Formats: sequence, structure tokens, C-alpha cells
Amino acid sequence: MFRVAVLVSGEGTNLQAILDRLHGREGIEVARVGASRESARGLERARAAGIEAAAFEAAAYPDREARDRALADWLAGRGVDLVVLAGFMELLSPAFVARFRGRIVNVHPSLLPAFPGTRAIEQAIEYGVRVTGVTVHFVDEGVDTGPIVLQRPLELPYPADIAEVEERVHEIEHELLPQAVRMIARGAVSIDPTNPRRVLVAEDHPWTP
Repeated sequence: MFRVAVLVSGEGTNLQAILDRLHGREGIEVARVGASRESARGLERARAAGIEAAAFEAAAYPDREARDRALADWLAGRGVDLVVLAGFMELLSPAFVARFRGRIVNVHPSLLPAFPGTRAIEQAIEYGVRVTGVTVHFVDEGVDTGPIVLQRPLELPYPADIAEVEERVHEIEHELLPQAVRMIARGAVSIDPTNPRRVLVAEDHPWTP
């Protein structure tokens, strides 16, 4: 069984997409769900699905490193193979990233390396780009700088309505993130040992969800 942990901060709609498409299928199990705050609705979604879930609020620990150690120990205790950041709105410490190196992925609402950070959709509209999109990437110590697993473009109208763009971006996220998790679980994705900025994909792997 390939065990996935999902980390959330809010509604958990990307978590729900993973549950609906992957949990209990194709040898994939969502083993644990962690949240950066107790009020995150993603915890409710996890518990409703019978998945162990817990909040790791920064205020409960002396510093971020202590919080991340507790979170990492909790995930490792379940033998997690992959950590998925699905709307997890906090930076993870370098020690956490090192402990799960090559086993953490994040979904980001832009075509990286364009518009990293928390205002990706707003910045795409402000800059007047004609195409934005969604990226799933491995996590490193930087902010949205890790090797790219999958991307999908989204054409923007002009002028663009932010609410409409957000809705379309979320729809793409709900398809692309489970697809990336499935590819990793099947062993179809690996970081290029000769160029750690790039990802290798098995030639015989179907790209469709």
C-alpha cells in the first residue's frame, strides 16, 4: 500500500479530490491528514472518511522547528510514502524538507517559475498575462522552487474576473494533483539524478488522469 499524507490549512477541496479519486484505489491510501489550524475544514473531511487527522498549530510549540518535528514524527509513525501540500499555507522548515526529501509535493496556482508565493492568481491578472495555470512540483527549501511534476495551462480573458479565474484554477487543481499523486505512487516519476531541477517521467506512463 502506498501511503499518502495530506497537509491542509483551509477548506480541503484538494484533499477531497484526492479522497474521491484515489483513496482506497490502485493501492493508494490517504493515511493521515494534518492541518496548520484546528478550524481547517479539511480535518472534518478526513475524519468523515475515517482517516486519522490532527492540527499542528504553531502557537502550541516554542518555534516552527519544534512544530515541524512533531508533525514529521507523526507522519513517519504511519510509514508515509508521500506528503502532499494541498492548500497548506505555511512554509515547512528545512529539517522537515530534508527528512522527506523527494517525497513532498505541492500544488500551486500558476505556471511556475512565474508568480511564486501567495498572490499568484492576483499577480497573473495584474500583469495582464494571457496564460496562467497550475503546477504540481516537488518541494525543496525554497518558495515554489522545486522540480516540476505536472503543469496545465489556463487561458485568461481580458479583462479577467478574479473569482472566475480562481474557480477555473481550482477545477484544474482538483484534476492535476490526484494525477500527479497517482504517477508518483506508480513509480512513474523521479527526480533526474544528473539535473535535480528536472523530473523524469516513465515513457510508457499514460498522462491522462
